[in-house]
Amino acid sequence: MGAQLRVYKQKISTAQTTKKITKAMELIAASRIQKAMARVRASSPFARAVTRAVSAVATHSNVDHPLTVERETIRRSAVVIFSSDRGLAGAFNSQVLREGLELAQLLREQGKEPVFYLIGRKAVGYFQFRRMESAGEWTGDTDTPHFSTAEEIAAALLDAYDRGGDSGGVDEIHLVYNRFVSMMTQTPETVRMLPLEVVEAEEVSSAQVYPLYEFEPDAATVLDALLPVYIQSRVFNALLQSSAAKHAATQKAMKSASDNADKLITDYTRLRNNARQAEITQQIAEIVGGADALASSK
Repeated sequence: MGAQLRVYKQKISTAQTTKKITKAMELIAASRIQKAMARVRASSPFARAVTRAVSAVATHSNVDHPLTVERETIRRSAVVIFSSDRGLAGAFNSQVLREGLELAQLLREQGKEPVFYLIGRKAVGYFQFRRMESAGEWTGDTDTPHFSTAEEIAAALLDAYDRGGDSGGVDEIHLVYNRFVSMMTQTPETVRMLPLEVVEAEEVSSAQVYPLYEFEPDAATVLDALLPVYIQSRVFNALLQSSAAKHAATQKAMKSASDNADKLITDYTRLRNNARQAEITQQIAEIVGGADALASSK
């Protein structure tokens, strides 16, 4: 019985220590969510302004720009998967990886070859463990993304798109990331970024009457300048959304772990009390039995 009591005490102590860690991680994630959401809100006006500018040029010009025209034959498609550098976030990474692989399977069924670009150590580790190839990897900047990382990713994607599928590049680009919906909900989202599709939810309806535009020096030059900035803003927005969703998923997972630790502590405390009561009952029974034996021997 004494050994059993020691085992339960050790398990209770372990659960209490685990609860302290998970509670601290929950509070850290809660503080980081606010900062991440503030960054998303701060970047939204610029992203909307760039989107409106690109929409205006694409709508009011007759220029066949390489980034806005659908290619006749799409041989290779880039799939950019946004994961995190750290775990302990529930299904955050598994659901975005599953979404990316399902998209890749769909592309294969359409006769297209998927080319993976990975962001975050979790995605990189997943592909390395399964010996799957990737065309680009970026790690170490998912918790608080910097714009320089978005510039590097956008430059690599634009270079691959300019080369085309016949020259070892790609013919279209898809982004797969977790979108922050609420503190309890983070949903994987797939967006085809190139050829250009303006899909901002905040944009006004197509019935809006645009003013007349004049382009200097010409529409093609304006598109050449605007589209790289647009791609950078889309990639950076996906990084920020993924970061906010990851912190929310971590908070939710750590709260669940803390609740489970509370349940374990309650269960082990009850088992310890039962074991201690059984030990006391056994000792009393042994004392009574010994006294009865002494009385009968007289």
